[in-house]
Amino acid sequence: MPVLNPTPTERMCDAQGRPYFLWDTDLTLTSFQQLLADADAPTQAYLTSKLMRQAKPDDVFSFVSVEQIRDRWPMLRDDLGRTKPFWEWLLRTWGIVP
Repeated sequence: MPVLNPTPTERMCDAQGRPYFLWDTDLTLTSFQQLLADADAPTQAYLTSKLMRQAKPDDVFSFVSVEQIRDRWPMLRDDLGRTKPFWEWLLRTWGIVP
């Protein structure tokens, strides 16, 4: 999947290493990436939904694959807030979710 315009890593984080999309959480980019990879399934789904709610769509795919979103969809879709219609439309258009 091509990514159109991801935010460069050096511009993604504040001076403490926290990415812009985690403005309300005290996690560094490295900690976030480790949790996405190693946490239990509910935590991965929560972090993925937080990423999908708060990051630019192009940045989402810098951290999770379409397959990971598809696999986590049942656990994360209800946590997408106002972004849910966008993500449902996009993933349906791509044939990722029914």
